[in-house]
Amino acid sequence: MKFQSSELPIGKPQARRKTAPKLAPLIVITILFTIIPIYYPSIRYSSQKKISEVISSNSEDTVQVVDHLANDLQVNHPCPVEDVPTKPCNVPIKEEQQQQEHEPEQEQQQEQEKPEKLPEKDEKSVTTSDITDKEVQPLPRKKLDRHNQHARKTGHHQRDFTVPKAVPEKTDQKKQLSNDDVRISSSEVSQSSASCDLFSGEWVKNPEGPYYTNDTCYAIQQHQNCLKFERPDTDFLKWRWKPDACELPIFDPTQFLEFVRGKSLAFVGDSVARNHMQSLICLLSKVVYPEDVSETQDENRRWIYKDYDFNISMFWAPYLVKTEKTDPNDVTQPFNLYLDEFDEFWTKQIQGFDYVIISAGHWFFRPTMFYLNRRLVGCLYCPQSNVNHVTSYFSYRRAFRTAFRAINSLENFKGVTFLRTFAPSHFENGPWDKGGDCARTKPFKRNEKKLEGYNLEFYKIQLDELKIAQRTGRRRGLKFRLFDATQPMLLRPDGHPSKYGRYTNPNVTVPNDCVHWCLPGPIDAWNDFLVELLKREVGD
Repeated sequence: MKFQSSELPIGKPQARRKTAPKLAPLIVITILFTIIPIYYPSIRYSSQKKISEVISSNSEDTVQVVDHLANDLQVNHPCPVEDVPTKPCNVPIKEEQQQQEHEPEQEQQQEQEKPEKLPEKDEKSVTTSDITDKEVQPLPRKKLDRHNQHARKTGHHQRDFTVPKAVPEKTDQKKQLSNDDVRISSSEVSQSSASCDLFSGEWVKNPEGPYYTNDTCYAIQQHQNCLKFERPDTDFLKWRWKPDACELPIFDPTQFLEFVRGKSLAFVGDSVARNHMQSLICLLSKVVYPEDVSETQDENRRWIYKDYDFNISMFWAPYLVKTEKTDPNDVTQPFNLYLDEFDEFWTKQIQGFDYVIISAGHWFFRPTMFYLNRRLVGCLYCPQSNVNHVTSYFSYRRAFRTAFRAINSLENFKGVTFLRTFAPSHFENGPWDKGGDCARTKPFKRNEKKLEGYNLEFYKIQLDELKIAQRTGRRRGLKFRLFDATQPMLLRPDGHPSKYGRYTNPNVTVPNDCVHWCLPGPIDAWNDFLVELLKREVGD
């Protein structure tokens, strides 16, 4: 448009020009193009929200159709019936890249620094209700971000309820965490007053070991009694853990009993927690045997040391949260896990304990059904086609969060809670049911083995949840401490029973045990850690 200069004097009225009507359509068009882009996303988002509400109201009939590799939901190896499940029996071939759940003040900073990454392919929601033949169209970038912001505010993250898509690995785009990075992360939740990191170190020779045998301790279970079943090598008994910055004394049973006089100690967890407890009883057997005062003959046990007014209890809680068997007579069937509900069997009994060691791990690889607010929200390797299939990271994070929340909610609990971190298994040359074994006879050096895969993810989840528990517990004066067994045990592939937890039978094939630990064996070092951790509590 060519503008004309005004030759009329300022202040004098000008006659209306005949060209003025031509400007009206342009003004209208300009206004429309200004308003529509502003309100269009909100209109579409509101529409999309209504659709999602319809889907949510019919969630029991909903099937999530996810574009993924064919093997993502395939169960590689079903878990064994006994409590020796494994290297990931029934873990997805493509492991989940779990989206970290950060605290509210960290989320806003992350949104500014790291923009959301769009999935490579669109997902579709299909239902058998009144929207059966309708597909929810993928949202443009802006609307997806708005949806994710809403999810953060409400605590509902869509990624938790779907199997992540397989994305081709690109080693040059994302830096892998080194073991040093992991140690830095663990230091954030360790005791700040301690000058020495007990768990950063290496295994060194110790010709004085072991400090008990299967002849001197009756608490060793058959499948961990490697000496009884004639394991040919004994070098695995001749090592001790040496921290980088200090010395870790060998367990002194007399000193320990004096230290815990008048105290109580609870182990909460699975068969590896029981393995640890039995190691402690064996080490103390050089001084005195405890009296078994268990009220039942199941996995829940209690011992007392009358001369020292000290007692030890084992609370069987492999999932830490409220659990039910789908078939009471068949443990191979999936379990129902109520991930937001307390397991009151142990949470109601630990209030009077001075020290609680909580742990969990390998049971989370078994087939399970997941409930939140009493609604079925997903499963791990279930046969149902109308249930969202998720990975074990989903349940592992929520189980620890609920367990810590339970402890923080106890009115009369004044004790110290130790999180004993995940102890990796060491199956090599095949999975557990295809001849996988742990036949090494000496430890790894620290530069020979890296924490990675599901071991790393489980470990990071534990550190995240411990940090949240510490922050909450601080308001009530409760202490949550890190008992970091992951890195030391990662380096001990030689410490498992393997086939030396039973008599061999050429007509029977039994999986090798590369999950539990020989007694005596590397797990005895956990009680070296325990003594030092308890000393630090007294020092604090």
